Amino acid sequence: EGRHWTVAATPLISTYLVAVAAGPWHSVRTEHAGLPFGIHCRRSLAPHLDADADEILDVTRACYDRYHEKFTEPYPFDSYDQAFVPEFNAGAMENPGLVTFRDEFVYRSAVTDTERQTRAMVIAHEMAHMWFGDLVTLAWWDDIWLNESFAEYMGYQTLTETGRFTDTWVDFGISRKSWGYDADQRPSTHPVAPDPDAVPDTASALLNFDGISYAKGASALRQLVAWLGEKDFLAGINTHFARHRFANATLADFIDSLAHTTDRDVHAWAERWLRTTGVDTLTPRISGTDTGWTLDVVRDGSRPHHITAGAYDLDPADPARLTRRDLLALDLPLTAPVTAPGRRPALVVLNDGDLTYAKVRLDAASWDTALRALSGIPDPLTRAVIWNAARDMVRDGDLAATAYLDAARAQLPRETDLALVQGVLAFAAAQITDRYLAATDRPAALATLTAISRDLIRRTEDGENPGLRLTAVRHFIDAATQPDALQEWLESGGVPGGPELDPELRWRVLTRLAVLGAVDPAAIDAELARDPSATGQEGAARCHAALPDPGAKARAWARLFESDDLSNYLFTATAQGFWQPEQATLVREYVPRYYTDAVALADRRGPAIAEAAGRYAFPLYAVDEESLRLGRKCLDGAEMIPALRRKLVDQLDDLHRALRVRTAS
Repeated sequence: EGRHWTVAATPLISTYLVAVAAGPWHSVRTEHAGLPFGIHCRRSLAPHLDADADEILDVTRACYDRYHEKFTEPYPFDSYDQAFVPEFNAGAMENPGLVTFRDEFVYRSAVTDTERQTRAMVIAHEMAHMWFGDLVTLAWWDDIWLNESFAEYMGYQTLTETGRFTDTWVDFGISRKSWGYDADQRPSTHPVAPDPDAVPDTASALLNFDGISYAKGASALRQLVAWLGEKDFLAGINTHFARHRFANATLADFIDSLAHTTDRDVHAWAERWLRTTGVDTLTPRISGTDTGWTLDVVRDGSRPHHITAGAYDLDPADPARLTRRDLLALDLPLTAPVTAPGRRPALVVLNDGDLTYAKVRLDAASWDTALRALSGIPDPLTRAVIWNAARDMVRDGDLAATAYLDAARAQLPRETDLALVQGVLAFAAAQITDRYLAATDRPAALATLTAISRDLIRRTEDGENPGLRLTAVRHFIDAATQPDALQEWLESGGVPGGPELDPELRWRVLTRLAVLGAVDPAAIDAELARDPSATGQEGAARCHAALPDPGAKARAWARLFESDDLSNYLFTATAQGFWQPEQATLVREYVPRYYTDAVALADRRGPAIAEAAGRYAFPLYAVDEESLRLGRKCLDGAEMIPALRRKLVDQLDDLHRALRVRTAS
């Protein structure tokens, strides 16, 4: 509009933190602690941002106040804006005083409280970066963890302390932490703090924005706080800020700041935790009589761990419930087994409270108890530790994939924590049902998921838990093998007893109907006319690519790999629709084509599309030796950009694991 803007000089900040947001924004503005605060989105999302503005700003203010209680250094900039940006490749970015988020965080449809908690955690995460990354900036990309691990830890911990969302670590444990565990067991793993020569350039640095730098690093910091004590930890952080404000700092600088505030040997801790790779495994050895029991812990790994072990008994009044008898503090490796009075507990849980980063195992008696009464354990974080143990045992071939499904069938209908229901169902669907079981076993697994979903839908008929009901409806849709119920919901505009089919649910139903061959292109186009938004365009692209028709598949493939006009979001949606477990025979010819076409595409369009091609366009459901051979041949013989190579290394390792799990099952 012909206006001229003059930007004030800032304190010294890194060039990668400079951002300008211009355009026809819709804005909601307020003031807090004497500073202007604002949230912004594109105008088409204005009513949805307005509906959630109070919640977003309440979270922002609460986190701001809590950080000022933790940190002696005040917020270092003169305003705080949050812009929800279309087509944003990252989840969010910590530009000083102007955080940018992908605008899917402005919800157009119904979401669960766990999803609202995720948005709140990202707000808390990015605000932590105002200190970790912006006030004190890493000297080089080998120390990404000084940004991301700290923001991740502070985001979850601080949000827990602000009031509304008090179980954030449950969601971290069941959904986020597995990102770190999985990444740390692949060939591409790296230390939380790698050597500088392992990160020679920015292309290499981009690869390390991963589950190691976020989830593992945050887990390591949580362990550090448990071992060091929060008082000394925060004192070390504040020393670090004072020493390096508006300057660069390294791992050595940070460890020196911690060492200044404690007598603990933090240098040795850092070497064992931050300079090494891999996941330790902790296995209990339990013996006992009626008068006493003994616990020893076998540690497969080299890191020290400060953990607690929970001892549980079956409730005499209700055998589906457990009561905690004791909580034992342990420093591993143990110098001697720990002895406690009383008979052997029915259940012993290592890492109760999820304070360390390690795979844990259950002894046979404890696993039998868990199968009967897991949902009756009082603390959801303990339940998350056990579900993660089961997940890890499946991935390692120590527990049959069907046994995990049986446990989910028995326990989820009684589970009260939404994050646990979502996390367990997500693994049961995306990994066990779609990849770890042979095609002949998949129908039975889908029937199990449908039965769990039906039970949860019945349980929520009173309207008391809409988030749980929404989760159940989503999984019922995704597991449907017959179109009748879905078509009835689409025609009536809602699920009997709720919820109504908002845009997200309508596109989810249409996607499943497309997979089942129960919808035609005209119906998809009619839905797009009804919802011509950006997310509607993505939904239509996903549906068209999911149609079980050779012509539809050929057109989708051409859009993905032969034309360069798809945005990253439309590319992702098309790729998600293309590969479907039910359509393995139909798309078999595209498996070998993927490896040559993805390399050429990545060369043409660069790392963002390369990452999307490696993550979403990879033939996930071709779980066979031939697909593995083709992938390894491509890795061995083709020149490709680092972003695609990293994704293929990870995907092929996951494929190899899926083949091993199938053999073990």
